[in-house]
Amino acid sequence: MCEVIVMARVQLALNVSDVDAAVEFYSKLFGVGPAKRRPGYANFAVDVPPLKLVLIENPDARGSGVAGALNHLGVEVETTDEVTAATTRLAGAGLETAVEENTACCYAVQDKVWVDDPDGAPWEVYTVLSDVVDGSVPTLRMVGPGGGPGSACACGPGVDCGPATVDTVADTTADTVEVAIGPAPAGVR
Repeated sequence: MCEVIVMARVQLALNVSDVDAAVEFYSKLFGVGPAKRRPGYANFAVDVPPLKLVLIENPDARGSGVAGALNHLGVEVETTDEVTAATTRLAGAGLETAVEENTACCYAVQDKVWVDDPDGAPWEVYTVLSDVVDGSVPTLRMVGPGGGPGSACACGPGVDCGPATVDTVADTTADTVEVAIGPAPAGVR
């Protein structure tokens, strides 16, 4: 007989160079304080989204080994209104935000806001506006350079599309989605 395991939350453990700076950032990002604090350690029990976030002060490991393999972190929400609300909350908490609207990323068209933690780990709050049909890869036509700081999102296997805004989206019910993308606005990742 197969036992069903229900996960209450996902755990994410991060190496950080300064646990105090990381606690300040993540308290602002998730709107809650840490559930546990110890020297060089903190964890958060976040209700929405369900997440156990563990911060381990380990400046020597940050940015190398497993930590170096980190691409980006994200929270998927249902609507653009939720992305907008997150943008307002994060900016109101004093965090620098970078908004992308109708951006081509990860085989989808998305609205999102980016923030970086004190060590530069990129976080996105995003919603998928339209997706690519199973097994299809969108055809991307670059009409200009991506620009801006490096994007954490790859648009296809081995492809770094860089940040972009979507100018047009063809029929999203087709086997492929064709988008025309242009350079991201200044300051957008």
